[in-house]
Amino acid sequence: MEKELWTALGVIFIFLMTTAGSSLVFFFKKDLSSNFKRIFLGFASGIMIAASIFSLIIPAIETPVDYMPSWAVVGIAFLLGCLFLFAIDKLVPHIHKGMNEEEGIKTKRLKSSTKMFLAVLIHNIPEGLAVGLAFGLVFSGQGDSEALLISALMLALGMGLQNFPEGAAVSLPLMEEFKSKPKAFLYGTLTGIVEPVAAVVGIFLSMYISGIMPWALAFAAGCMVYVTVEELIPESQMDSKNHFGTWSFIVGFVVMMVLDIALAF
Repeated sequence: MEKELWTALGVIFIFLMTTAGSSLVFFFKKDLSSNFKRIFLGFASGIMIAASIFSLIIPAIETPVDYMPSWAVVGIAFLLGCLFLFAIDKLVPHIHKGMNEEEGIKTKRLKSSTKMFLAVLIHNIPEGLAVGLAFGLVFSGQGDSEALLISALMLALGMGLQNFPEGAAVSLPLMEEFKSKPKAFLYGTLTGIVEPVAAVVGIFLSMYISGIMPWALAFAAGCMVYVTVEELIPESQMDSKNHFGTWSFIVGFVVMMVLDIALAF
């Protein structure tokens, strides 16, 4: 029962941190400064890249596969994850607020606020899937369940840390557009709902389809890296005159690496 409880807490935590970040609309009268945004985005980027490597790619490589080299499985699945997010980018109408760029199929039926909402929703899916896969490994009977549980909890903690500024980055711009703090808070919170849903899917895959595990882990890593490189890192580097985004990326990477490796021993 203890493992089930910690799993439930980990999945709920990533959603609650998005909600907490979205609640900043009630404490700020306007959007955050550009420097704070770069710090938030850089920190989130560092966590995402470190989580992809230490929590997803390395476990995927270490998962035994008897039909082809594990590195081949990871390479193929990683590319599939990137291609999947690329296809979503080209199909789903959404706006990257920081760069003020619209992507996906052009349509006037959706408001700009809805397109901003969809932009965050897109990259929350692989985050939730990654956390679910990590917790599912605990129940799969592969390896030391206690060590796997600690690793999954650290991944959930890292994702939660980057979800807090992410929730703020969604809700604060929407506050200016809606002229309503409660509505902006609601939209920011709703972007996080997809994460526990995707996490449950990941848990199911880990527990009941063990053969797909290395594929699923590397696929989720590809999705996360694509989102980070395509969106988060460029927005954190909009101003080449300062290094806020660069150093916050480094800090985020180190924090996630420490959480995933050092605390697991």
